[in-house]
Amino acid sequence: MCGIAGIINFNSPEDMQDLLRRMVGRLYHRGPEAVGIFLNGPAGLAHTRLSIIDLDGGNQPICNEDRDIWISFNGEIFNYPELREDLISRGHRFATRTDTEVLVHLYEDFGPEMLKELNGHFAFALWDRKKERLLLSRDRVGICPLFYHQNGGRLVFGSEVKAIFADSTIPCSLNPQALSDIFTCWAPLGSLTAFEDIYQVPPGHYMLFSREGITIDPYWQLSFNDTENPECSLSEYTEQLRCLLTDAARIRLRADVPVGAYLSGGLDSTYISTIVQRNFNNRLRTFSVSFTDGRFDETPFQEKAVSVLGTEHRSIRCTEKDIGEIFPEVIWHSETPILRTSPAPLYMLSKLVRDNHFKVVLTGEGSDEIFAGYNIYKEDRVRRFWARNQNSQLRPRLLERLYPYIFSQGDSRSRTFLKGFFKKGLADVNCPAYSHMLRWGNTAQLRSFFSAEVREKTGNLDRFIERFASTLPPDYMSWHPLSRAQYTEICIFLSNYLLSSQGDRMIMANSVEGRFPYLDHRVIEFACRIPHRYRLNGLNEKFILKQAARNFVPPEIIDRPKQPYRAPISRCFFGQQAPDYVEELLSENLIRRNGYFDPKNVSMLAEKCRRGNGALLSERENMALAGILSTQLLDHHFVRNSPSQPIREPKILKVFRQ
Repeated sequence: MCGIAGIINFNSPEDMQDLLRRMVGRLYHRGPEAVGIFLNGPAGLAHTRLSIIDLDGGNQPICNEDRDIWISFNGEIFNYPELREDLISRGHRFATRTDTEVLVHLYEDFGPEMLKELNGHFAFALWDRKKERLLLSRDRVGICPLFYHQNGGRLVFGSEVKAIFADSTIPCSLNPQALSDIFTCWAPLGSLTAFEDIYQVPPGHYMLFSREGITIDPYWQLSFNDTENPECSLSEYTEQLRCLLTDAARIRLRADVPVGAYLSGGLDSTYISTIVQRNFNNRLRTFSVSFTDGRFDETPFQEKAVSVLGTEHRSIRCTEKDIGEIFPEVIWHSETPILRTSPAPLYMLSKLVRDNHFKVVLTGEGSDEIFAGYNIYKEDRVRRFWARNQNSQLRPRLLERLYPYIFSQGDSRSRTFLKGFFKKGLADVNCPAYSHMLRWGNTAQLRSFFSAEVREKTGNLDRFIERFASTLPPDYMSWHPLSRAQYTEICIFLSNYLLSSQGDRMIMANSVEGRFPYLDHRVIEFACRIPHRYRLNGLNEKFILKQAARNFVPPEIIDRPKQPYRAPISRCFFGQQAPDYVEELLSENLIRRNGYFDPKNVSMLAEKCRRGNGALLSERENMALAGILSTQLLDHHFVRNSPSQPIREPKILKVFRQ
C-alpha cells in the first residue's frame, strides 16, 4: 500500500506544489521510499510509495503513452498479470511492470467500468486531462481508505484525513453526529467521518468530479439474495471454498518482496498460513502478539499452530503499560475515537513485522463477518427462537451456551438480570436492525457521558436505526435473518472499524501492507450464496470453514471456543504506571473547554478508576473510558494543534508537469 493525495480546483488558479508536498509529508509512514507530484492546470496529484512490485520502476504518478491519463494509486491489483497480458494483446504498450499502469490502460478501454475487472484492495485517483475529470475509487469492502473535502469546485482528497488538514484553509472540528454513531455502533454510519465536512468514498463506489460537480455511484454491492442459486451438497461447497481460498492466497503472494503472515492462534489465520505453507512457501515467516494479562492471551494456541506448521516465528509481548504509552500514537493514526484499546497491540505487531524487514503480511480479517463467526449471529438466532414462545423457561437457557462465563457467575438475581437484558425488544423481530439493536442500545448508553450540547445535536437510538434502515438494499428484508445480521456487521463494523482502526491504520503506521485472502470478492460472493445452515449450523459458527480446514488444521484450534480479540483498557491508564497525559485529558477544565462530554460524569468515572486502579469498572465503563480518552486525544492532535505530529520530508521528490 501507499499514500495518495490531491487537489482539483475548478474555482480559480492555484499554485499547488508546496501544499501537495505538505500533504504527502503527513503520509510519509504510508510510503517512505519515494514521492511524486503531478501538476496539470486545475489538477494536482501526489503519491508516497511503499514499493512492493517493480521496485525500481514503479514510482508514481504514472501516465499512459499519450500522457493524458495520470494516476496516483494505493493498494494492489492481484490479477494484474492476467489483465496486463490481455491489454498487450489489444495493442497497449507498457513502460513498467506495475499493477498501477494496468489501471491506466484499462481506463482507456473501459472507463469506470474497468473497476468490475479488478481483484484487489485499492484506492486511487485518476485524472483524465482531456475530459478534465477526476475518478476516485475504492475497493469493494473498504480495505484502503480514501477521504475528501469539497468546497464548490475545489476538491481535496487523501488516504488519510491528516493530509487534507495540511491545507490550513479547511476548518477542523469534530462531527457530533459521527461521535454519537461511534458511541452507539463503534463507527460512523455511511460516508461520515469523525470530522465535520470530511467524507469517505464508500466501499465499492467511485466518484467522478468535473466542472459539473460530483457524482458517486456503486460498481459493486454486497447481496445475500440467493433465490436463483442452485444448491450443492456440503462436500461440493467445501471443495469450492478450499479452491477459492487457495487461489485467493496464491495471488496475494504476488510481490517482489517477502510476504509473511499474522498467526493469532485462531482458525482464520492458522488456515491461511497452512494453505500458504503447504502449497506455496514452506519457509513462511509468521508473527503474533501475546499479552501479559491471561484473559486476553492466546499464546498456547499460537505455539500449537507454530509447532504444526513449522514456521519461523516471531512474537511480541504486550503489557498494559505499553498500551497506555502508545495510545496517543494509535489515535493519531486511527483518526477517530475508539471504544477499545485493541488497535494498540496491532500497532506493536506491525512494528515487529517491519523490524524483521518484512513489508507485507497476510491476515485472517473478514472470516468472522462472511462465515458468521461472531456471537452476535448466534444471539440473533436464539432470540428469534425464544421470541416464538416468549414465556418459555428453556429457550433462553441457550444463551448460557454462548456466555457460560457470564451465567456461571453470581447469584440467581444476577442471572435474572441477564435474562431480562437479552429479553429486551424480543418480539420486535421485523425490525431491520433486530440482530444488532440490543448491542447498539447497550452501547448507546455511553451517550450519557456527552455534554448536553452534543446530545442536542444528535438523535436518539430510534433515529439512528432509521438512518441505518434508509441505507439498506430494497430486498434486504427478504433475506434470511442470518444474512441480514451479516450484512449489517460487514457494512458498519468491518468496513468502518475493523479494516480501518484495526487494519489499514495500524499496519500502515509502520509502513507494512496487509493482505486479506478472506476478503477476495470471489470468496465473499461465494459465502453469500451458500445456504445459511452451512455458515451457522445450529449454534456452530463458521461451519463450512471448519469443514474446509479439517485434516489441515489441528482440531484443538478448529474446535476451540471462540475467543474474540480484545485488549485491556482501564488498567492501561490508571495505577502506578499510568501515563502522564491521562489526568490532564480527563481534567474538569479540559473536558469543559473541549465541550464533548459532561464534566461531572467524567469526573465520577475518573474517580472510580483511581480508587480501583481501573479494576472496578464494568465493561461499559471501560468502553466509555476508551471513548472519552480517544476523543480528547483526537481533539488534541487535530483540532487544537492542527496536526500535532511532525511532518517528515520525503527522500525522493519528482515533479511531473503537463
